[in-house]
Amino acid sequence: MPKPKPDDRSDNVDNLQEQVVNTIENLEEAHETLRNEDLPEEQRKAIIAKNRRREQAIEAKRAEIKDEYQYQQSLKQNKEQ
Repeated sequence: MPKPKPDDRSDNVDNLQEQVVNTIENLEEAHETLRNEDLPEEQRKAIIAKNRRREQAIEAKRAEIKDEYQYQQSLKQNKEQ
């Protein structure tokens, strides 16, 4: 049976930051779409709901970035000791 790969979290902060940027870009594109006056009301409501979820995801990812950064800093400190 193969051994599982060790947990490599070295690039988690970068990956999370990229996810935040991508989500913000999607949010901005959705805002542009909402400016279209011909957009059906049902579609408009769906976009607004999705944007709320995107905003929540951004907040959660930012909190995760902070946690991950602190974890990596503690690893560095432990290695230096």
